[in-house]
Amino acid sequence: MLIIPAIDIEQAKVVRFIKGRYRKKIYSDDPVEVALRWQRQGAKLLHIVDLEGAKTGKIKNFLSLKKILSKIDIPVEFGGGIRDIATIRRLLKMKVKRVIIGTQAKDEDFLKKVFKYFGPKVVVSVDEGKGKVFFSGWQDSFKDLDTFSLIERLKRIGFEEIIYTDILRDGTLRGPNLERIKEILKQKMKVIVSGGISSLEDIQKLKRLEKYGLQGVILGKALYEGKINLSEAIEKFQ
Repeated sequence: MLIIPAIDIEQAKVVRFIKGRYRKKIYSDDPVEVALRWQRQGAKLLHIVDLEGAKTGKIKNFLSLKKILSKIDIPVEFGGGIRDIATIRRLLKMKVKRVIIGTQAKDEDFLKKVFKYFGPKVVVSVDEGKGKVFFSGWQDSFKDLDTFSLIERLKRIGFEEIIYTDILRDGTLRGPNLERIKEILKQKMKVIVSGGISSLEDIQKLKRLEKYGLQGVILGKALYEGKINLSEAIEKFQ
């Protein structure tokens, strides 16, 4: 099970929100230094999101991403502001290992093209609150597409893995919603989970779901607030 540090970037700074929009806190003015820190502590993959890009539909922190990619040796998955095929191609040429799409998951034809052209180099982020799938930086929700319907769509197209985020837990340190994660795993999809993870005990509980298809956990605020030591988590659970 991968232990994946998150780096959320806004205005070239590393930040964290609660539930994606409340009480922003800046943790660093240097995303490159943060990426190098997680690499030194043993991370095998970084999860990087352009928060402004997610809201506006256009990558805004491209320079920060480019600097990170030039300095680190480990793979990066990147999302936020990716709405077209050309942007995906550009990111993959930059050595982004995997591109994350969210908002454009509402467009089935786009998903089919993405899967045809890129296969597992693209992953869909299913960001859920109260059963609804949210997009555009979690500012809006799909009106006629719930979580399970979206997962079924992805399976039909050929996708085998999703990133699942419980947005009502994100940044709260309340612990993951284990019952909901179990329901998601029953859909026979490989899953990386995010949202609310606050301790090694939380990771241990998630580790038990590995046999059902859980592939990894994304850690954010718990790392930045010192609730979890990345090196220790990797040693114990990866």
